[in-house]
Amino acid sequence: MLILASQSPRRRELLGLITRDFLVRPTGCDETLDCADPAEHALQIACRKCAAALAEAGPEDAVIAADTVVYLDGLLLGKPRDPAEAAAMLSRLSGRTHTVCTGVAVAFRGGTRTLSQQTRVTFYDLSRSLIDWYVSTGEPMDKAGAYGIQGRGALLVRDIAGDYSNVVGLPVAALYRLLVEMGVPLEKEAAR
Repeated sequence: MLILASQSPRRRELLGLITRDFLVRPTGCDETLDCADPAEHALQIACRKCAAALAEAGPEDAVIAADTVVYLDGLLLGKPRDPAEAAAMLSRLSGRTHTVCTGVAVAFRGGTRTLSQQTRVTFYDLSRSLIDWYVSTGEPMDKAGAYGIQGRGALLVRDIAGDYSNVVGLPVAALYRLLVEMGVPLEKEAAR
């Protein structure tokens, strides 16, 4: 069985593009880490989640875990703790280009492989009233960088360079290829 070690509804939807045959088992493991390199940070957290889920998986199960980070000027912008922090993050991103990095770990039949994907996202200049409105929707509160490109946050984005699904939280095309390379059984329609 394929297991997604994530509570993210967005990752669940994205994995559904590859296969409908999977279980969702969030790990709740510690996601704090002091790592200066954003790509390494995302990969280490993904590996930690994968290991936690693997401990409860069967021998023929495949486990997928991911972590997404937003960074700008060398700073990681995680999930905001409150609306004021969300507004501050959005102000910092206003009119600028930042990087979204997702690390993915896949464990299957005793082996673990990882991948990392980066996408550059440029925001429009955001007025204070737009930031206040967006924060008032509540959408920024459970998202790295305080926005969701797949929701109302799309109104903030001028341009992206790279994989859109990576910004949402799971680089679907790269993950699909990794699953096929590892021999993870997928539905016949997706495996073609």
